[in-house]
Amino acid sequence: MAAKIPVFVSAPSSLSPEQQTTYDELLAILDAENLERRALGKSDYPDEYPLKEILLISRHCSGGMILGFRQFEAGRGVFKPWEDEPKHIKKTILPTPWNQIEAGILFALRLPLMVFREDGVEGGVFDAGVTDVFLQKLPTGGFAPEDRDKLMYSIQSWATRVRTHYRSWS
Repeated sequence: MAAKIPVFVSAPSSLSPEQQTTYDELLAILDAENLERRALGKSDYPDEYPLKEILLISRHCSGGMILGFRQFEAGRGVFKPWEDEPKHIKKTILPTPWNQIEAGILFALRLPLMVFREDGVEGGVFDAGVTDVFLQKLPTGGFAPEDRDKLMYSIQSWATRVRTHYRSWS
């Protein structure tokens, strides 16, 4: 069997049990596609400061997967309160800020990206049209059987781009 192709997986270090189920399913799919998850604090541990380590790890990867799991919720807030008509928000859901940093590094390295987000996660890389990447739904508690075919097609399409990058790079 050929060596696994390294891909950077951006995800929070702490997940709920339901989020962990989804995360584990995605890792199993990566494994089936002969892709190896690389991530700071998961497969790689820093010798230097984390931002530099993320760049070093990413440079040895042929793709990136961003997993926008909810990490913070606020009941209400005001967006741009200094404006004449500020936007009043009833509920805000945020992923780990590291998703944004890691996505930026991977994008700058021109690696094929796949972006997932839980319902309600918005902003930056999780906004539609920010990149050429189609945003994938990230359910908690695993993927429903009816969504699995679509998911597999999307991951296989991305994995094809990852393999193309790997072959042109090696």
